[in-house]
Order: sequence, then structure tokens, then C-alpha cells
Amino acid sequence: MFEKILIANRGEIACRIIKTARILGIRTVAVYSDADKNSLHVCMADEAVHIGTAPPRESYLIGERVIKATKKTGAQAIHPGYGFLSENSDFCKQCADNNIIFIGPPAEAIKAMGSKSAAKDIMAEANVPLVPGYHGEDQNPELLRQSANEMGYPVLLKAVAGGGGKGMRQVWNPEEFDEALAAAKRESMSSFNNDDMLIEKYLTQSRHVEVQVFCDQHGKGVYLFERDCSVQRRHQKVIEEAPAPNMPEGLREQMGETAVRAAQAINYQGAGTVEFLLNTNPDGGHSFYFMEMNTRLQVEHPVTEMITGQDLVEWQLRVAAGEHLPMTQEQLCITGHAFEARIYAEDPDNDFLPVTGTLSYLQTPKENVHVRVDTGVVQGDEVSVHYDPMIAKLIVWDKNRNRALARLARALTEYRISGITTNINFLYNLATCAPFIEADLDTGFIEKHEKVIFKEYSKKHPKPDSSLRLIPTFASRTKSP
Repeated sequence: MFEKILIANRGEIACRIIKTARILGIRTVAVYSDADKNSLHVCMADEAVHIGTAPPRESYLIGERVIKATKKTGAQAIHPGYGFLSENSDFCKQCADNNIIFIGPPAEAIKAMGSKSAAKDIMAEANVPLVPGYHGEDQNPELLRQSANEMGYPVLLKAVAGGGGKGMRQVWNPEEFDEALAAAKRESMSSFNNDDMLIEKYLTQSRHVEVQVFCDQHGKGVYLFERDCSVQRRHQKVIEEAPAPNMPEGLREQMGETAVRAAQAINYQGAGTVEFLLNTNPDGGHSFYFMEMNTRLQVEHPVTEMITGQDLVEWQLRVAAGEHLPMTQEQLCITGHAFEARIYAEDPDNDFLPVTGTLSYLQTPKENVHVRVDTGVVQGDEVSVHYDPMIAKLIVWDKNRNRALARLARALTEYRISGITTNINFLYNLATCAPFIEADLDTGFIEKHEKVIFKEYSKKHPKPDSSLRLIPTFASRTKSP
């Protein structure tokens, strides 16, 4: 196992990695920009190295400075977290060239999945089901329009090099196509310096269900079940849950095995997420289609940890150090249900625009075996214009979905933040609306139920359920023999 690692990230995920490293007796090195000099992840780490000014392109995105800091401190490996350099195959290769272990997949695997178009070609060869669509190299607008007309509307335009909902447009009829294509290409070029597009048939009643996979350096792979991430706004996830509700056991196994097959098709190592669209057929059966693979730890990984009792960062560290997977597929099991809500500094009443300012008062729900708060800020910190405005991730667990949802609603009412506007009221309305309680989920959930979700926030906190009891749950769980 490693003696010292450098964390090439900031905020919540850097703090999350440090916590596990401490448990394992691994020393940590933080890197920071001018804006993060006194941040929580810097205070928590054993050492810290300054790498530039506040804008990410002048600090966290400069791989050479991260490599230099790693060598300077004698760290053996780099954990990239998510975002920034986490899915940069060139940086991964830089690490290898400097005899530094990258805590993630090989550069070739990152590169293979980095292009949505190339990824679909690989998945087709591995017999992974794909959404009908066009993902060829010919980007002639006439050909793209013809492809859309042939597959039938609605269609979804997606940036080949995209992520985070950038460079995506839904097109509902031929008259909208040219304008939507131009807008998607502009956004894609601005975000990724690449305006190539692919087109997929847009499934209007589909769910976004992703499978957590893990592969080691010895050819073994497992899936740690699935998460439902259907509740999204502008293709950005809002509330995630695990396991996916109303999931037949046979379908869970089929999707899990397909996800592992997808990962092994690119000789994957470490933590990865295979994202699918899950569609309910007219006969009541289900079809699922590969969307993309994220070659890193996901923001929503805590819900998987809560239902499996596993520490996925620990798994990452052990696999990167050359160890075998900690558990076999037969040993893994699901216990209970978990939700994650992302607490953001944003104004739901002003088109969810990000806000900046100082967290003049911050009180989180009390943490216990049912409630977990992953954050990178403390009271008095500033939410900066330079970084993602996520304040924290609120994660709850209980023995079934209804009880976990009651935990989430209550925990949201116990959050206290002053100094900036947040989305907490919006999250409460969403979590307590009837369609969400009934698990009537699809990727258009927020738009479909907008009137219910955006009702005036009730000042009355829900009454605690006296039947709820605190049950220790986060110990490692295995199937009974």
C-alpha cells in the first residue's frame, strides 16, 4: 500500500479522499490555488503545495505543476478525484512517464471512452446494446440532418467530446434541427474545443440508470449494483438514489454483467461507471442502452457505499497498489436504500444561476449511521466564482425507500445556511412531491412536474416518524452463506 499520495483536486472530493487515506495510514498532499489557501482540504492534508492562481486553467488543470508537486513531496501516487484532470489521458500518461501511479484507469482506457463516438464503436463490438443513432466521422450537416430524419424525431444531439450536459440539444421536429445543431456545435467548441456531434434517438420515457463497476489489475471485475440518476436539470443530476426503484432482480444482474463486459472490453482498471438509458416497453418488459462510461469516481458514489457497506475510495487505493479486488461478486449484496441530494449555491427562482458570497452561517444535519454530509467548506468560507458552486452532498440511508426518503426530507429541513441563496427549498419540494415519492421517474421528471416542484416552500417541517430507529449499517456487509 502507498505511504503518501497527492490529491490533484479540491473541495468536497479532496476531503473525502483524505478521510479514507487517514484510516489506511496513508499521508496526503493537497494542492491549492490562491483562492483555496485556507480551504478545508488544505487544512486536513498532511502537506500542501501551492500551484497557481484561482482560475483552474492556471492551477488545477496544469498537469506539469501537479507532477512537480508530487515529486517535490515524494508522493508515490496521484488521486485525481473527479473533474479537472481525472479523465485526461495525456495527464495519466504523464504520470506513467514520471513513475507516478495514477489512481484510476490506464491512459488507453480513458482515451477509448473519452470520445462518445469511438466508445460506441467499442461497445458495439462487445455486444453492449446501443441507442439507435449516428456516430460516424462524417460531420456534413446534410448527412446529420438526413440521419435524424431517418431515425425519426425526437432526437438528441450530443457533443462527441462532451460531458456534464454541455453541447447537448433535444430536437423535436425537422424545423428545429439546423438551429439546434448550430447551437450545440457552438457550445461544444467553446467547452471542449471540438464541435463534432453524434445523434441518438431520444427516448422520451426513459430512466438514467448507471452501474458502478470495479476492475483490478488481475483481470477480475465486479459490479456494485446500480444508481438511478433520472432526476436531472439540463442533463445535470439533482438527486440520485441506490438501488434503482422497481428494478427486477434479473434485469439488475443483466445490466451489471453488461457493464462489467463493457469495462473489460477496454482492459479497465479501478472505479468506473457505465451509464444506461432504461426504457419500459409497451409489453411491460425493459430495454437498456449504453450511453457512456465515466472513467473515474462519480460524484454520487456515496449512495453505492451506503447500500453495500464498502468504501469505494479504499477500493481505488488498493486496486491502484496492485491488490486484488476486496470482494467477489457473490459476496456483494444490497442492504437498504440511499439518496444523495446536491446542495448548491444557486437561485432556483432565477433560472438556477450560480451565486457567490460568504457562508456567514452554516449548520448541517447531525451525522449518524443514517445521515452523511460530504463537504469541502465550513462556516465563513467563500463560494467563489472560479469553481463549481456545490456546497455539499447530503446522503441518507434507511432500510427501505420510503424510510430513506423520510430521512432525506427531514435532513433537508435541518440544513441551515445564511449569506447566500441555495437550492435547499427546491430539493425539499422535489423530494416530497407525490410523483417522486411514488418513484414515477424518467429523465424529464423536473420539466413534467414543474408546477408541483416549484410551489411555495412550506415553512412547516415534516413531523419526525416515531417508528424510525437508528440501526448501524455502514459495516462491511456480505451475503449470508
